[in-house]
Amino acid sequence: MTGLVAVVMVFSIPIVAIVSDHFLKAKKIKAKIVEDQIKLEKIKQENFMLETEKMRMELENQLKIQEHKKLI
Repeated sequence: MTGLVAVVMVFSIPIVAIVSDHFLKAKKIKAKIVEDQIKLEKIKQENFMLETEKMRMELENQLKIQEHKKLI
């Protein structure tokens, strides 16, 4: 019985180390994914702002053209 306990204790330490290392790596990967998602959302927001500004400028140009045509 004592031998069985000794064997279990000897093999449990590496198993615990392997499992905890796996969880640590998994958390690092999840953190990287979240970081990448945040970067993507920032890029999407910047793109949205640029497109909105472009559309605003195009609308202003169209309004100026229409006003110019009315004057002529």
